[in-house]
Order: sequence, then C-alpha cells, then structure tokens
Amino acid sequence: QVQLLESGGGLVQAGDSLRLSCAASRDTFSNYDMGWFRQAPGKDREFVAGISWSGANTYYADSVKGRFTISRHNAKNTVYLQMSSLKPEDTARYYCAATSTGRPVHKMPEMPEYEYDYWGQGTQVTVSS
Repeated sequence: QVQLLESGGGLVQAGDSLRLSCAASRDTFSNYDMGWFRQAPGKDREFVAGISWSGANTYYADSVKGRFTISRHNAKNTVYLQMSSLKPEDTARYYCAATSTGRPVHKMPEMPEYEYDYWGQGTQVTVSS
C-alpha cells in the first residue's frame, strides 16, 4: 500500500508563489506516473499537471501552463508542484495521485479517477485578490 501526503498549501496573495510537495510512503514510488489535481467548491476535480515515472515527460493543463512546474525527486519519494504568479482562480484543494497504467502523460487528463491507484488527502491553496 502506497500512501501519499500533500503539504505546502496556504493563504497567499495574487502574484505570489507556493511549492506543494507530495511524499510517498514507499521506495517503489518511481514505478508510478504522478499527477496533480485540484478541486474548488462546487466544481469537479480537474487535472493540473502530470509527470512520467522517469521525470522526463511532463504535461500541463492550459490554465497553468507557463506558471506551474511539476518535478519529482525519486530518491526522496517526492513529487513537487511549483506554482508561480498565482491567481484567485487557482484557489482549490490540491491532490496528488499515482497511476501504474503506463499511459503517456498527455493522456492523463482523460483518465477516470479509478485508473489512479492512490490519492492523497489534499492540501488547500487559497489565493486572495
């Protein structure tokens, strides 16, 4: 069983930066592609960014492209989401997820929730205007 724990969220002003972390409980972390998702009240969970098991391939939602960067440090069993130029519309609870499906990262937004093997509990990001 792999457990994922997000951290790094908080309350910031528009234009500020945050770095989210997602720590996995096992050293088999590198066997999984990883994704970041977010969900605002009253809205569906949406894909934010994905990264392949090696870290060589990444993919971003258009809404965050150029502002957010996903990365991973497999030796630390951790994936990161560096968020810059934050906007009020980025306000949401952010979740990390792991999948062993082996799909290309640009296919990750199409995957239903059950195709992700593990989900974290999320960390809240609130951006004031």
